[in-house]
Amino acid sequence: VAARIKQKGDSKCIPWKNLKDVILAHPDTKKKVDVFSLSIYGLVVFPKALGHVDEVVTNLFNRLDKRVMPVLAILAETFRSLNACRRAGEGRFIGCAQLLLTWFHSHFWKFNKVSYQVFSKNYSPLKEIVATPRRDDILEEKWVAILQNLQEENVEWRAPWLLPGEILYRCGNFDWAPLLGICGAIGYAPLLVLRRYRSRQFIPVTGGLAECEFSYKGDGCKKKIREISNAWNQTC
Repeated sequence: VAARIKQKGDSKCIPWKNLKDVILAHPDTKKKVDVFSLSIYGLVVFPKALGHVDEVVTNLFNRLDKRVMPVLAILAETFRSLNACRRAGEGRFIGCAQLLLTWFHSHFWKFNKVSYQVFSKNYSPLKEIVATPRRDDILEEKWVAILQNLQEENVEWRAPWLLPGEILYRCGNFDWAPLLGICGAIGYAPLLVLRRYRSRQFIPVTGGLAECEFSYKGDGCKKKIREISNAWNQTC
């Protein structure tokens, strides 16, 4: 597979076709499952180039056996892509579309009632959303019209399944949660979100938050990565 790596834009990628051939032909069942799982991470969770798996995804995937959680990396790449689109006023979202759709359904349509299942220990909002029938015939133009016509009263800033609890609002010496992705890092300030849904009114510390967003290809990124990693080691 390594011999099939191709340059796509500024990234080195593995074609899905080559991974598919390995899945179908490899005699080792575990290796088949591993390659299939890697393909899901590269094509669905961290999509970069259509029909290709970015080489940097393999670095994260190889660390999953060491109990490395991919959640922070998924959130980091999601926020980085959304931020890039917001700054440019346009662009294509490059991230896990299924995660974004889940966020849409959790925040863009208000519910008058909250299911009692929310208070169950075994309740999972993701499993409930996956099990909920969805129409798959809504055209892109329809989605654009829906999002362009959203009113403030249509937005639920606090997801109906989010129960009160402890929230990590700072990490180490950072006054926010710095998130390390697979291609770059970004800072996320939960206190800014808390102000949205009837929490206490205060002004969160955000000085330096913008500088917390950077690409791993920039100068001095190794020092920044080390600082963020040390902050999480102090917190966890």
